Amino acid sequence: MRKLIAANWKENPGNERGALKLFREVARAKRGNADVVICPPFIYLEEVASEFRKMNAAAKKHFAIGAQDVFWEEKGAFTSEVGPKMLRSLGARYVIVGHSERRKYLGETDAMINKKIKLALRDKLNVILCVGEPLAVRKRGIVAAERFVKDQLKKDLAGATGKIIVAYEPIWAIGTGKNDSPEEAAHMAAFIKKTLMAHNPTLSPRILYGGSVNSKNIRNYVQYKDIDGALVGGASLKAGEFKKLISQI
Repeated sequence: MRKLIAANWKENPGNERGALKLFREVARAKRGNADVVICPPFIYLEEVASEFRKMNAAAKKHFAIGAQDVFWEEKGAFTSEVGPKMLRSLGARYVIVGHSERRKYLGETDAMINKKIKLALRDKLNVILCVGEPLAVRKRGIVAAERFVKDQLKKDLAGATGKIIVAYEPIWAIGTGKNDSPEEAAHMAAFIKKTLMAHNPTLSPRILYGGSVNSKNIRNYVQYKDIDGALVGGASLKAGEFKKLISQI
């Protein structure tokens, strides 16, 4: 099976010109055995998707555009929010939901995430759900981490049906350079798959690893059959580094 590499640009780059330059460079990368999804900030999504549409069929193959968040209503009096049909109208086919930064800084709860996921799946977006434990939990051991993540999955996916992508991102590894060991990341990926299949076989989960992934360590993770790819943050903002990362798949 092909691996999935999703680029989360977060609140970067600083202007549209930089975003388009980055996208154009990455779009020329040889994708080998990787399906690549680029997730720019909302403000650049329309222009990036427009550039994507200009690409020929061969260049678009195994390549897609995604968003970094979505709201749980299609439309209405919800200032600044963006619904799934709006995202699809711009050309987005994937969406990241429940990233730990949104949980931490914006107070996003499991109940909110659950509503987002159910509507996004209904509207045929490919959902990338982010889960992962904080350092205090991991220090208590892998079993404690399993319990924490299982609770997130139970709440976030309650009543959800359809295919799902889960990005396992231990919070203590995001942007810190302290990535989880490939062996333990693979263990958690297998645990997540087993948990989801027991909960709802229709979810057909794919599991990504996220947390200080780069071109030097990506192979250490994707060599495991239970790790289906990666959610990449900082390394996706450097065109040369990201292209090199993709080439390692």
